[in-house]
Amino acid sequence: MSMINQEIDDFSVQAFHKDDFVTVTKDDVLGGWSVFFFYPADFTFVCPTELEDLAAIYDKFQEAGCEIYSVSTDTHFVHKAWHDTSESIAKLPFPMLADPTHRLCDIFDVYIEGEGVAERGSFIVNPEGKIVCYEVNAGNIGRNAAELLRRVQASQFVAEHGDAVCPARWMPGAEVLHPGIDLVGKL
Repeated sequence: MSMINQEIDDFSVQAFHKDDFVTVTKDDVLGGWSVFFFYPADFTFVCPTELEDLAAIYDKFQEAGCEIYSVSTDTHFVHKAWHDTSESIAKLPFPMLADPTHRLCDIFDVYIEGEGVAERGSFIVNPEGKIVCYEVNAGNIGRNAAELLRRVQASQFVAEHGDAVCPARWMPGAEVLHPGIDLVGKL
């Protein structure tokens, strides 16, 4: 079953952000664009490369009015320990959400019960709290932050211009398609 346009359920989780423990709730994400970036676990191999890739262009997500929430089933204490021992993780500017009870994993349907970790899933959530774009990868396949940013920008453009659609490899400023109009004259 598709999760497109599914509203995320209420949640309240602990997080590690800017050298502090904070609480993040659904109310915190409403009113702005968000990416929930699930990864299997702290202190692993592929995960830090993805998080570092996101951190490298975090300012571009912020310019687009989008917050990044990285999520694993580790506790906020483990996130802090990873932050304190890893140079790349110490640079993360976005909140690291802790999901040891699997609440968020269940909401986004990425929990691997037999392993106790999350799938590698990326979810774009609009200001109304609805999932508008997502992908879930096998645990051994890393993601590309630049492509995720492009999909955020395309999701925002389509939300603002309901009569337009973004073709493959669309980038901000590129031409879009207007299905009702573009088909006229081609029939």
